[in-house]
Amino acid sequence: MLRIHFTGNDLAGVRTAARPDVLWETILSFHRLRDRRGPVVFGDWRSETRMRLGGETRLLAALVPSRGYFPDFLTPAEGVHGLDEGLEAIRATDSGRLRGELSLLAAHRSGGRTVPHSLRALADGGAEPFDRLVGALRSYHRAAVEPYWPHIRARVEADRARRGRALLDGGAEELLASLPPMLRWRAPVLEADYPVDRDVHLDGRGLLLQPSYFCRGTPVVLRDPALPPVLVYPVTHGEAPTVRAPGGSSLAKLVGQTRSAVLHAIGDGGTTSELARRAGVSLASASQHAGVLREAGLIATLRHGNAVLHTLTPLGAALLGGAQRTVDLRCYARNGTVTS
Repeated sequence: MLRIHFTGNDLAGVRTAARPDVLWETILSFHRLRDRRGPVVFGDWRSETRMRLGGETRLLAALVPSRGYFPDFLTPAEGVHGLDEGLEAIRATDSGRLRGELSLLAAHRSGGRTVPHSLRALADGGAEPFDRLVGALRSYHRAAVEPYWPHIRARVEADRARRGRALLDGGAEELLASLPPMLRWRAPVLEADYPVDRDVHLDGRGLLLQPSYFCRGTPVVLRDPALPPVLVYPVTHGEAPTVRAPGGSSLAKLVGQTRSAVLHAIGDGGTTSELARRAGVSLASASQHAGVLREAGLIATLRHGNAVLHTLTPLGAALLGGAQRTVDLRCYARNGTVTS
């Protein structure tokens, strides 16, 4: 079990990442590639990704075992700013930290009896091993993550909107209580199902919540307690990682395909640009359809600086709920069970 211990200052310092972290998604997707769980969400993605991959997985497999510890230096905080920034941060890893984390990784691999040559070369330092690592990460990201990035970003933004509403409704404690079921807020401790028994003391540093598309089952934290605390946790999955409009539904027939997609995209709230990305339409189209939905009383819009935030009204939520209920009943008629 994982236990994260909060003080009053830590609660004041809880925050949600502004966007998905490209390196966390890259590394965690490599875990998903090698397991068979979650076939509904990840099955097609695995098949498509494997067809695009080459030999880059050999080096990554040495650094990222299918389970257990992988080095913290692979997921620097700069990954939230983009792939180039994250890879430069990896390249700038201090040599002492690099050797320490690779030694720890070696100790976890078969009791330290076998250490791949690629790990020994990386630990010895030099530009060439880092060039190979950065090249492998970039190539793997291009095959496994980049084609699906708009959908990954949309799911993370939807989760962030949900946490933001919880924070506005009840503060940091309500935010922590709103996290997925494998995380349990029992003040002043956040507990989670975890492969090993571990306590993390924040000691006034606060906590960054990082929603992740490719995180599954259990959250992830950095092993080094001296690093800025971050908790990576799974988003709620609605579909496979491709952008699809919710076609064929009764709601789409009522309000139109694109407008239905925009209404679905609002979820727990979002800006116009977020709606455009989630629905797979242009910014101008999202703005136009949001205006029509607002005039119909289905959404409310609040301006904040140069941005506007759209949220569902009770009528809009009821309309979406009715459409989802229709889909569920059709699933029941086909399968004999109502799907969630």
